[in-house]
Amino acid sequence: MVAAPVSIDTLCINSIRMLAVDAVNKSNSGHPGLPMGCAPMGYALWDKFLRHNPKNPKWFNRDRFVLSAGHGCMLLYALLHLTGYDSVTIEDIKEFRQWGARTPGHPETFETPGVEVTAGPLGAGISNAVGLAIAESHLAAKFNKPDTTIVDHFTYVIMGDGCNQEGVASEACSLAGHLKLGKLIALYDDNQITIDGRTDVSFTEDVLKRYESYGWHIQHVAEGNTDVNAIAKAIEKAKAVTDKPSIIKVTTTIGYGSPNKSDTAGVHGAPLGEEEASLTRKELDWSYGPFEVPEEAYNQYRQAIDRGAKLEKEWNQVLAEYRTKYSKESAEFERMLRGELPDGWEKDLPTYNPDDKGLATRKHSQICLGALGPNLPELIGGSADLTHSNYTDIKGESGSFQSNSRDKRYLHFGVREHAMAAILNGIAYHNSGLIPYGGTFLVFADYMRGSMRLSALSELGVIYVLTHDSIGVGEDGPTHQPIETIPSLRAMPNMLVFRPGDGNETSGAYKLAIANRNRPSSLCLSRQAMANQANSSIDKVALGGYILEDSEGAPDLILIGTGSELDLCVQAQKQLQQEGHKVRVVSMPCVELFEEQTDSYKNEVLPPTIRKRIVVEAAETFGWHKYIGLDGDSVTMHRFGASAPGGTCMEKFGFTVENVVAKSRGVLGID
Repeated sequence: MVAAPVSIDTLCINSIRMLAVDAVNKSNSGHPGLPMGCAPMGYALWDKFLRHNPKNPKWFNRDRFVLSAGHGCMLLYALLHLTGYDSVTIEDIKEFRQWGARTPGHPETFETPGVEVTAGPLGAGISNAVGLAIAESHLAAKFNKPDTTIVDHFTYVIMGDGCNQEGVASEACSLAGHLKLGKLIALYDDNQITIDGRTDVSFTEDVLKRYESYGWHIQHVAEGNTDVNAIAKAIEKAKAVTDKPSIIKVTTTIGYGSPNKSDTAGVHGAPLGEEEASLTRKELDWSYGPFEVPEEAYNQYRQAIDRGAKLEKEWNQVLAEYRTKYSKESAEFERMLRGELPDGWEKDLPTYNPDDKGLATRKHSQICLGALGPNLPELIGGSADLTHSNYTDIKGESGSFQSNSRDKRYLHFGVREHAMAAILNGIAYHNSGLIPYGGTFLVFADYMRGSMRLSALSELGVIYVLTHDSIGVGEDGPTHQPIETIPSLRAMPNMLVFRPGDGNETSGAYKLAIANRNRPSSLCLSRQAMANQANSSIDKVALGGYILEDSEGAPDLILIGTGSELDLCVQAQKQLQQEGHKVRVVSMPCVELFEEQTDSYKNEVLPPTIRKRIVVEAAETFGWHKYIGLDGDSVTMHRFGASAPGGTCMEKFGFTVENVVAKSRGVLGID
């Protein structure tokens, strides 16, 4: 009896499954279960719907695909390889999770062309996808014309039970429903297994009803292991719903095809092993050896190459027509895609002198946003329900980004700090020149830390506007007074942390944050007003630290200050100079940038021979010891704050000129 021929769909699906099995087995590390279960939906999406060009992963108008369940990354690597991306060869598949490989243990944008987001922590990917969809819809509203469409693509996501349990996903998807992001389509891998076992030990809600309440369009494909047609029909139906994001629950069996480990937690995050892999080959009637893909499967998948080239060529033709009809809009659009800032974008940043009224740096920040807004049409952002405290609005802008006003660029994130950060990352991942910023209180950076870390890891130029930066917050008390937050952000690689000491330094911080498109910036801004300094400037902020006030001759003592405490150093210096002491004041608005200066410059500002130094900052001392040394001291925080007027808090915790002078006398050995 002749065996029935294997369908091309089955051959393509099992190619994904067995590449995952073989790669995880070879590395002896990884998660084979998800790719084995999700292979049908991955194949259906990439073969029948996804608009992309494997030979140009950065083609702008491609659909975006996000594997939010990033631990199952062999699904994505298999799809990239099978559809012809040069970034993932069969040798790369064999080097899965190895040093220097383009197939790391979770997808990383900076390692593998074709990966759209760095999907590590669960829930981050779907939240990034909301940002991608916002970026697409904003640019479409801004640039598309009734007779010419140049921005038109979908954002697709595969997410799992873990993503749906993480709070950040709930925050982001709630906002996506409110915004009616119709080009966002999520496929939910409903395999009912997590590391601890079956999901019913902790997770029994009706996920689709939750999403329906968010305002999403919902569907369920009951047979996700084999019914490619049902998956395809559901995607087609979701694409037709233009006024709601869509979620398709696809019920699958984790590790499908493994006789002894499928539908168990054992296949979630561990290799099948050689014996079980052999049994799986038999179960799937897979007669091919390890890492062997049948030619018919390659031929089917790699039709994406010609399709993608054709799609991009057609889009380029539309863009050429657009360039002719709408030259002004085209020039702006193409400049943004090149990542170029417009000429003179920084020309209206304000400068100050000591006679100008001292303001809180959060207010200086608002002035900067107002100055930048008209010159930087790519600036887009908002606040986590604290607009009138963060001052994150752009002066002169009316209205905000809503489902009926997508051309607007002010985003109301609601009380959703973590989602805000993840969505800002998604906007940055879109690689369309948009510059995202978001505001909240500095203390709530702890809510956002996971996504802020991914900003730094993925080299995204997100701007975090973090106000109420110290015990100067006052009456709200220690729950709202950040003590350790600034030092902890400084400990994050590739994050620029600015704590400007006046208006000029705030303008300088914005200039650098905008210019640094591959590094996120945290702008730590005060609630309380502070004096403008005579010798500060926009340009000096780029040095990270610089001599603000100096003595005649070599100083005996160096005072290092940031933020609102900088003026305490200046006033203390005046008093100490009157007493005959030689004192230098160093402003340190950005430690990271100071560390990147030459040794000669750093030694000029902080001579190694001058070991008597005092750091003054209303935050924990952590990180300052390398500047303080053994002979120095600090006026810093060593406990949580208190509920009282801001000025009272500053006084009680020693942030006064008198205390800085007293500390200085102690370091100088004066009774």
